[in-house]
Amino acid sequence: MLAGKLYIVSTPIGNLEDITLRALRVLKEVDVIAAEDTRHSIKLLNYYGISKPLISYWSEKEKVMTDEIIAKLRSGLSVALISDAGTPGISDPGAVLIKQAIEDGIQIIPVPGVSAVIAALSISGLSTEEFTFIGFLPSKTVQRQKKLQELQFVTRTLVFYEAPHRILETLSDMQEIFSERKAVLAKEITKMYEEILRGTMSEILHALKNRTIAGEYVIVVEGRSVGGITMDEALKEVKSIMKKGKGRKEAVKFVAEQYGLSKKELYDRSLKE
Repeated sequence: MLAGKLYIVSTPIGNLEDITLRALRVLKEVDVIAAEDTRHSIKLLNYYGISKPLISYWSEKEKVMTDEIIAKLRSGLSVALISDAGTPGISDPGAVLIKQAIEDGIQIIPVPGVSAVIAALSISGLSTEEFTFIGFLPSKTVQRQKKLQELQFVTRTLVFYEAPHRILETLSDMQEIFSERKAVLAKEITKMYEEILRGTMSEILHALKNRTIAGEYVIVVEGRSVGGITMDEALKEVKSIMKKGKGRKEAVKFVAEQYGLSKKELYDRSLKE
């Protein structure tokens, strides 16, 4: 018996109309739908009149339920994998099942759709030529600040997700480490209370004082300016790269070329640090 196909289906991040015709067809045609939270997904399925057997695979049950879903796929059943919002496996459960399906030789078919990352970038007004998606930062202050310090010299636009109970702390850390770069805070994208704030970190923090802190947030931050970096700042970046396992020469070469600095001078200075 041939194994069934696993469809990775993107669902709306808020507005239920943000779903593709193909996604609706797949959800209607598969034998089983594996949902992050069946109580949440049933609202979408009912809205479009879709009735299929549901399996819950929320994060704490993901490893256990993966075996059950794989068994159904091996028996020839087709399965659509969906998360509460967006794409499974992208800051959402799904990676465990997808990896196991790959190892078992099961065909995996992506059914793409709306993305909070791309939606926020598209209206940010910041550079979209190169960007890095970080996702959620560590919840603990020390670890979060350490991660931001590692990112402070990145010249690409940075995109983060953040929960409402940590948004003020995270923005405060960003203000301290990234200084007054341009940024965009997107709240509840595509939902009823969607709001976009633009400005420097301090301006956005000030604006939040008069607003309700609730919902999901996407933070888009402009990258480090290529020009004007000091030698001391360059040396910090060399150290940061070396801590990640790169050799001194490789780290110096990368930083010097990135900012147009003398490789010899930077290398010699790094030896004295």
